[in-house]
Amino acid sequence: MASGKTFDSKCIAALGAERLAQILFELAEGDAAIKRRLRLELASSVGADQVAGEIRKRLATIAKSRSLIDWHKMHAFVQDLEAQRQAIVTHVAPNQPSEAFDLLWQFLGLAPAIHERCDDSNGIVGGIMSEALEDLGRAAQTAKPASDMLAEKVFAGVCANGYGQFDQLVTLMAGPLGQEGLMILKEKFEALAADPPKPVGKGERRPIGSSSSRGAMYEDEFAIRRHARLVQSALTEIADALGDVDGYVSRFSKEEQANPAIAAGMAERLLAAGRAGDAMAALTKAETLRKTSGYWPDWDRVRIHTLDALGRVDEAQRVRWSLFEKLLHADYLKAYLKRLPDFDNDEAEERAFAHAGTFADFHQGLGFLIEWPAPEAAAKMILARHSELDGDHYGRLTDAAEALEVKYPLATTLALRAMIDFALDKARAKRYPHAARHLHTCAELVRRIEDYNGHTDHDTYVATLKAKHGRKSGFWDAR
Repeated sequence: MASGKTFDSKCIAALGAERLAQILFELAEGDAAIKRRLRLELASSVGADQVAGEIRKRLATIAKSRSLIDWHKMHAFVQDLEAQRQAIVTHVAPNQPSEAFDLLWQFLGLAPAIHERCDDSNGIVGGIMSEALEDLGRAAQTAKPASDMLAEKVFAGVCANGYGQFDQLVTLMAGPLGQEGLMILKEKFEALAADPPKPVGKGERRPIGSSSSRGAMYEDEFAIRRHARLVQSALTEIADALGDVDGYVSRFSKEEQANPAIAAGMAERLLAAGRAGDAMAALTKAETLRKTSGYWPDWDRVRIHTLDALGRVDEAQRVRWSLFEKLLHADYLKAYLKRLPDFDNDEAEERAFAHAGTFADFHQGLGFLIEWPAPEAAAKMILARHSELDGDHYGRLTDAAEALEVKYPLATTLALRAMIDFALDKARAKRYPHAARHLHTCAELVRRIEDYNGHTDHDTYVATLKAKHGRKSGFWDAR
């Protein structure tokens, strides 16, 4: 027989259905969240129509509420919101996809009112809305709504996307919309583009903010800019969904096409359409900014693919190696090695290891060698550049110690000592248990170290620690 202190599902089930029902009823009397959950479960036992009705009523109640959701009410509210989403997905969607589709639209429509009532700086509500949007996409695939009706809803959703609840909606609905629905949607946004908000007279303008660089921001000016961004984004997404590469490219201004990230997106689509020359031309327009500003990984990646597509294989290989040398990016090295003849592969790999071993950022170089993996090269790097070990990089040094422990005890010891020294020198008390464990590992490695190569032996190292940090009981007691 289980102890009265045991608390798990089996012990609770042993209480019996009648007793559990009584307990749940009593709990629900004082907890609205439990009562709502029980109502959903009871409704689901009757049928999907019943549970859908319960959900719809609850969503309507949330929509009507205007009271602020304080921080101490936030947890319960979020649980309620997630319970409604889960109920739609679990109890309605399997048997009534069209009903689930409508409920999810209603659910996502709550976003503006909810965000105005609470502080979602931690992104929990936004996360639930993102999940609901994915659920909506799956429901649309199953429900197969009429393309014209769906285009109307997508248009309304994109236009009402003030809180990001409908981000990437066109892309998500591209399949259910189909060619016909996408063309209807395109016509709607083209009509919207042709009818932008009008500026008002100077005397009627309402300031809504200011910028140090632009001065006052006015309501009509903001509306005009928002309208332009909305239309631009929607028509670009529609062109992409239609596979209209030229339409996609045409949505970006000359200045935007000089941005390496945008150029990479255009080039990737042109390349997929078999237009490698046009892809390279698109990349070239952004080459100046790429050389003078920041790191643009997509531009580099797409340029390599474009060079290959143009038959400039040697140049593509030179770029791969150059990027590896600069970034120690394993994917570029793997791609480079894959394209070499077998007899050149080993030599190039050794050259890569040598480069990583002398890389300016010691810990980045060590991390690359451990992850590749190249344990022998990593051990040599530690022995050659041990003065650069920084115990604050405990993630990488812990990985290195674990990878090298079996075959390279001295290199492992030096990595562990770096973490021990850092924890004690900087008085990082929270790390003392880890440092004590590292010292214990060092003691176990002693018998496998034949030559310390000028480094202090274990006993001398421990004596030095005691002399320097003997009063740090948190470390010594942790041993």
